Amino acid sequence: MKIERTKNATRNVVFGVFLKLYQILVPFLLRTAMIYFMGMQYVGLNSLFSSVLQVLNLAELGVGSAMIFSMYKPIANDDKITICALMKLYKLYYRIIGLVIAVVGLILTPFIPHLIHGSVPDVLNVYVLYLLNLGATVLSYWLFAYKNSILQAHQRDDIVSKVTLITSTIQYIIQILVLAILKNYYVYVIVLLIGQVVTNIVIAIVSVKLYPEYKPVGNLDKSVIKEINGRIKDLFTAKLGGTVVNSADTIVISSFLGLTKLAVYQNYYFILTAVIGVISVVFQAVTAGIGNSLVTETMEKNYSDFRCLTFFITWLTTVCTCCLACMYQPFMRIWVGEEHMFSYFATILFCIYFYISILQRLACVYKDAAGIWHEDRFRPLIGALVNLVFNLVFVKFWGIYAILLSTIFSYLTVAMPWLIHNLFTILFKRSFKQYVFEMFKNAVLAILITAISVSICYFIKFEGKAYLIICALVSIIVSNVLLIVVNRKNEMFIPMINLVNKVTKGKFAWILNKIK
Repeated sequence: MKIERTKNATRNVVFGVFLKLYQILVPFLLRTAMIYFMGMQYVGLNSLFSSVLQVLNLAELGVGSAMIFSMYKPIANDDKITICALMKLYKLYYRIIGLVIAVVGLILTPFIPHLIHGSVPDVLNVYVLYLLNLGATVLSYWLFAYKNSILQAHQRDDIVSKVTLITSTIQYIIQILVLAILKNYYVYVIVLLIGQVVTNIVIAIVSVKLYPEYKPVGNLDKSVIKEINGRIKDLFTAKLGGTVVNSADTIVISSFLGLTKLAVYQNYYFILTAVIGVISVVFQAVTAGIGNSLVTETMEKNYSDFRCLTFFITWLTTVCTCCLACMYQPFMRIWVGEEHMFSYFATILFCIYFYISILQRLACVYKDAAGIWHEDRFRPLIGALVNLVFNLVFVKFWGIYAILLSTIFSYLTVAMPWLIHNLFTILFKRSFKQYVFEMFKNAVLAILITAISVSICYFIKFEGKAYLIICALVSIIVSNVLLIVVNRKNEMFIPMINLVNKVTKGKFAWILNKIK
């Protein structure tokens, strides 16, 4: 079982990383095409619609996570009857969710223009565009979305990656051609809607082909349904909190600062989330395996794995933070020009946001795998409310800085401390002082390494793409060398090296053995 978990995780990481890199590059080209062919206001409008629809997606209530979690044990026991009954319930819930989103979305339609500060391009009708985006969201739930759960529960995210790769390629090519030739935003959105439909249908077909024995039939005991509904209720606050943090920032910027400022913010945020997305592939790939390990292995073994994974992710996050600090502004200068850039202080805040966000996601992986949702139900909501209040109070005084500082403040004062407390008192049942001390020590190290790399880049007398490439080399080499020097005798260093060897099937063994 352990070998199978490692195999699945490795496969999912490989395909997931490849897909994520692809999903960074091509949407980047798409975003660039929209900036140059349509203008910054269109980019801002696109971001606003995405955020509003994220709020509507609250209707999902965490059903997907709860249902996939409920499948871990039946799959481990090869209980096909229970799995089929779970799929039937999942199908019913998603139909209801799609209906709720459609109804609430239609009710909100008259208020959409009030979320935009300033003007909108004259040729656009925001109502029509909003309804098209709403239609794409609703169809994503109604068209076989429940079949995706089987692939995820079986750790076959690589299948979803392959299907998405093919369908997205076709969609992106058509959308870029639409922007370049037709310059028609309506057609652009319609292509997005059709792409969502095709992706869902193809994933459903592949799911049936791989697992024909699983069909949405049968009924669950009332006690099981009650337990699942309890998980969904607990997940709702987490869903609400995450949505407020991710979407409220966008909506507040649009309402108070305008679409152009929102577009600039989203350009920076796009780079940030792209890097987060690559690292999150690791989290997605190992979640099901961690869930299985929590059931089959001792808690001492699981805690050791948790520390090892934390050490690895912190290392990776430090390198990425260093790269962002050195490369953010040079890249933006090449991509969109000086007139569409923030100050370097905003860049520092984005880097802090990134570092904290990754560490929180790591803890959330274990929280979700262990199903610690009931005890954690109020944490995301309180953190999100702190973030929102901070946004609304200070955005008029500090502008874009208030948006970033509010998120960082809510993470450091509410979200992270509360999450760590829940994880250690409920799952690991041990003191979290050692873990917090290690986190603090690693954060200080990350700050020092980043400061050294930025200082080196500051004295480099190059410009343009050459300067960007040199900054990339400096940040990667300096950060890794200093991390090796400092952590070489750390008790988690050798386990991390062995983990990398195992995941890469020994492809980098000769390098890693020299480091040892």
